[in-house]
Amino acid sequence: MKKILLIEDDKVVRENTSELLELVGFEVITASNGKIGITKAKKYLPNIIICDIMMPELNGYGVLQILSKDTATKNIPFIFLSAKTNRSDIRKGMNLGADDYITKPFDESELFSAIESRLAKVALYNEMLEKSSQHKIAYSNNELKTLEHLKNYFLNNAEETDYKATENIYHDGGNSNHVFLIGKGVVKTYKIDEQGKELITALHKGNDFFGFSSFLQNIPYQEYATAIENTTIYKLSKSELKNVLENNHLISLKLIDYITDNVSEIKEHLLEMAYSSVRKKTASTILQFTQKMKKYTEGSVKISRSDLASIAGIATETFIRTLSDFKKEGMIDIEGRNIKILDKDKLTKVN
Repeated sequence: MKKILLIEDDKVVRENTSELLELVGFEVITASNGKIGITKAKKYLPNIIICDIMMPELNGYGVLQILSKDTATKNIPFIFLSAKTNRSDIRKGMNLGADDYITKPFDESELFSAIESRLAKVALYNEMLEKSSQHKIAYSNNELKTLEHLKNYFLNNAEETDYKATENIYHDGGNSNHVFLIGKGVVKTYKIDEQGKELITALHKGNDFFGFSSFLQNIPYQEYATAIENTTIYKLSKSELKNVLENNHLISLKLIDYITDNVSEIKEHLLEMAYSSVRKKTASTILQFTQKMKKYTEGSVKISRSDLASIAGIATETFIRTLSDFKKEGMIDIEGRNIKILDKDKLTKVN
């Protein structure tokens, strides 16, 4: 049974929310203020923390800052639940490292969706760490035979770095000294045209490699890479990866296949952008993004409209109008930044 810590000073909200969560099978620990919440977080190590912002003793921002500095609690998913709805408040919470921000009054399905999404991401991350621990015996070069071996090599030897949402990982023209593996989170790579328009070239999720450039020439990065949400990345120096590949011909071939598959995806996407209708581009973008991120989203896309429009290769205003048409036609539902597919078959047949 998954354990949730609910930190909320309002007794009615605390009891009602606790009851809702217990009804769907969670074990709920409650705290009436921030200081008690910190004590219980360190004692019980819950699977997820839901925290109000405005509280006596210590507010929610302070709770998150303290817990994020403790190695035992820093990786516990943290969701703010607050009546503060100003964009600046939401931005502050996310910049501090919160995983989500739900405003009161909230719909119970919105709360359950946020919890399930964060728990799914943690499960994926823990799965990767478990695989890594099973391969703690350091690989000698001739023992690297599969992409899983290479990913474990990254986990054991690469530098781990956390990036906040919207934080830049590398930029066009920068020195291409590293290759990256995503532990958790989502990264977009993109170029900027002469008019300053952002053109997304790819989206990468947990367990994906990115940032490849020439091993023989000192060619700088040809695009930008930015975290879409809070992301953990393992970066390995290109010189070290080159050494691994030179001594492991089989893993080199596996990596070539991996990169080739990515290039094929990009070619198909470019053809669709060039020749498909606006409706087809919009539908395909929603389907492709949902498919690519299915381990995270389970049918619900949470990404800015401008990013999705950039992937589709159409103007943001046109993309939004088409989304509205799809909603009217019953193919999707839209709630804030979330786009949920209601009729996949119908969306697939759009032309």
